[in-house]
Amino acid sequence: MLKKYLTVAGEGESEINIQKSRFITYTKRTETEEDAQAFIQSIKKKHPSANHNCSAYMIGEHDLIQKANDDGEPTGTAGVPMLEVLKKQGLKDTTVVVTRYFGGIKLGGGGLIRAYGKAVTEGLKAAGIVERSLNKVMISKMDYTWLGKVENEVRSSQYPLKEIHYLEDVSVETYVEEDDIAVFIAWMTELTNGQAEIQEGEIVYRESIVNK
Repeated sequence: MLKKYLTVAGEGESEINIQKSRFITYTKRTETEEDAQAFIQSIKKKHPSANHNCSAYMIGEHDLIQKANDDGEPTGTAGVPMLEVLKKQGLKDTTVVVTRYFGGIKLGGGGLIRAYGKAVTEGLKAAGIVERSLNKVMISKMDYTWLGKVENEVRSSQYPLKEIHYLEDVSVETYVEEDDIAVFIAWMTELTNGQAEIQEGEIVYRESIVNK
């Protein structure tokens, strides 16, 4: 499992108009090629009268699955420049479809490459980009008398708060990157004068928004 990687937040949609042609971009996080193909087919069904429904996707930890489809546009003017935008932004598990309604003015090869590239860039902005980082959930169990201090310190620390469980004792769950576990344990131990029972929980991906 990768320690960190970038992908889209979810689904997104955007539209730009160039020389009277409409370019509508649909973006979705897809973790398998089957998901990517199903998404592409769903957009084609949504726009059966469009002139083109061009697509590109990157799937897998090491980008082993990469596909680009010009869908009738001149070879190399749509799918490939769309895929290049995904590569340039370092995105994984991402599928984009650009639906084009021709406006009557031909853009030429260079114009098409720029148009499809711009359409994908705008589509990714609409969908949003997140960084997924592998974290261990650390569970710090303590007496309620420590809660106020610990919660305040955690909220202002580098360790994002996941959840607080209010039981017989209180358990504070935080996200900690694996390389920082020893440092976190020492920090929490000092914070609670050794009164917290600290356990390692599950390994999960935590998502944080990336501004691009």
